[in-house]
Amino acid sequence: MAFKEYGSYDAMGLADLVRKKKVSAGELLDEAIARTAKVDPQINAVVVKHYDYAQRQIDNGLPDGPFTGVPFLLKDLDLLEGTRTTFGASVYKNNVADHTGTLARRFLNTGVTIFGKSSSPEFGLMPTTESRLFGPTRNPWNPAHSSGGSSGGAAAAVAARILPVAHASDGGGSIRIPASASGVFGLKPTRARNPLGPDRGEGWGGFSCGHVVSISVRDSAAMLDAIHGPETSSPYVAPAPERPFAQEVGRDPGRLRIAFTDKSPYGDAIDPEIAAAVRDVASMLAGLGHHVEERAPGLAADPAAVMATIVGANTGLSLRLAAQRFGRAMTDSDFEILTLASAHNAEKTTATDYVDAQLSAFQISRGLATFLESCDVFLCPTLCSPPLRIGELNTMSEDLSHIAPILRRYMPGTSMFNMSGQPAMSMPLAWNAAGLPLGMMFAARFGDEATLFRLAAQLEQERPWKNKLPSIYA
Repeated sequence: MAFKEYGSYDAMGLADLVRKKKVSAGELLDEAIARTAKVDPQINAVVVKHYDYAQRQIDNGLPDGPFTGVPFLLKDLDLLEGTRTTFGASVYKNNVADHTGTLARRFLNTGVTIFGKSSSPEFGLMPTTESRLFGPTRNPWNPAHSSGGSSGGAAAAVAARILPVAHASDGGGSIRIPASASGVFGLKPTRARNPLGPDRGEGWGGFSCGHVVSISVRDSAAMLDAIHGPETSSPYVAPAPERPFAQEVGRDPGRLRIAFTDKSPYGDAIDPEIAAAVRDVASMLAGLGHHVEERAPGLAADPAAVMATIVGANTGLSLRLAAQRFGRAMTDSDFEILTLASAHNAEKTTATDYVDAQLSAFQISRGLATFLESCDVFLCPTLCSPPLRIGELNTMSEDLSHIAPILRRYMPGTSMFNMSGQPAMSMPLAWNAAGLPLGMMFAARFGDEATLFRLAAQLEQERPWKNKLPSIYA
């Protein structure tokens, strides 16, 4: 590796080096490729490699943006013209995108060089990244465990210091879950903050959105500045920020009213080390001068039931489109058994069931919005048990009955903020005795990423994580 200091910089730092001509975009790309070669065989995070695409970007001249020359990975669910995009599915293993998505285009305009795709479970359906097509993505802190999902490849690659920032997306926790499991920073923006076109107006009934996972808070804020805003086809628009998000980083958050809980939203017991970590962070927040109070919102409906109906319907459509494209019925040689089961279950539901699920999601959203009228931020564990072991969730099992209980135990609290559309972030503020990261989740009012970025920067300074490295890193 020619640039040994690469791993000590965040993306803004690398871009500044390029801007000052202390290092070239080509040298950064070479370093990212070398780091991929070194650690990816151990973690399996970069499943599609198109180094030639990134080199052509450099040869053709990169745009002058906030991240010019910084290596970048696109999640293997988004389209980049001329590159392989599989959606984690066997039937699409040779699929080449014929156009570029709006969000990918905005990433390109920041000046990043997109040298590959990060792994995702099939269609992003699972909170662990273990597709049949590519195999499991392993946690850099302990390869026997999952890096989380569905943006598991992105989080593992950032944690292992292949690169400092990578594309991620979140429809039920898929930015925050892997950020927690892999010990990196991940913010899910407000609904409609970032575009989903040109092929979709919204994802999973408005639950899904795209952004990044990163080592630093400022990278996340600066990237959101660069990519947010509606497109022509956007069905609705997020509230405009008062100032650039990057200007919130380092800004005094003031004395925030922070509510917290160390319990599952279902009232179930959670891992005791995680519960203790939540209380420790709550104590730290009080020490920083915030008003901290133990209380939590109630749930007007079951988020898991809502997700099953709405995500199932979207999965069913994906399989219908695949059947139309390939001119035959889809089988378990094309898709994993879980994906097929989700689609087949959707065929049994009615349009009325779907609207009923939408109403339940609205009731959950209304409850969360009402709760956050009486506080500025809500703190809870991102995950209620440590990162899952590889193989614990088996999407190719003939008996899928093990999955729902594991999901309820593992990630009961993430999807409700997809339903409300409120911004929520996972911060790497704790590790358990086994050395696995335990993310803390903070949520704020609709449209108020500014408060989260101010608080995140304060906590990043108070309890820095940048130099805390996993056992597998470049």
